[in-house]
Amino acid sequence: MAHILVVCTANICRSPVGEALLRQRLLQRGLESWTVSSSGTWAQVERKAARYSIKLMAEQGLDLNQHRASMIEVDDLQAADLILCMESGHVEALKAEFPAHAERIYLISEMVEKRYNIQDPYRRSQGTYQQMIAELTGIIDIGLDRIIALAEENAAKNRS
Repeated sequence: MAHILVVCTANICRSPVGEALLRQRLLQRGLESWTVSSSGTWAQVERKAARYSIKLMAEQGLDLNQHRASMIEVDDLQAADLILCMESGHVEALKAEFPAHAERIYLISEMVEKRYNIQDPYRRSQGTYQQMIAELTGIIDIGLDRIIALAEENAAKNRS
């Protein structure tokens, strides 16, 4: 059993999508006991997910209606075995502010052996949201084995 935390800026567009996609893929792999959560580095607490994130994920059978934004806290980092960030700025800020957890913090694109930011679609077109969702879907689908391996490795370290 492991815990994965997905991080973006406001926790309303990208990280809720990443959380839902990742949870679904883990369930498909039979990893029901795993936890996936999300939070933001600059979130307005309790804000709903962005309407296009809700709409487009519903088209995939994933419900974001109950999502409420949360601000990342040290407890979130302590609980997480793997922290996946949308932008290099998130990685840098979290590693600087919480150096004890630096080894578990990654840019999500690193899960497919690349290093680039997932652009924030906030206040942009539905097409921009579709592009973001397609990008995250590809990363999670291709990088799922690495995500699972890193989370399991870190969970084992945390338990010992």
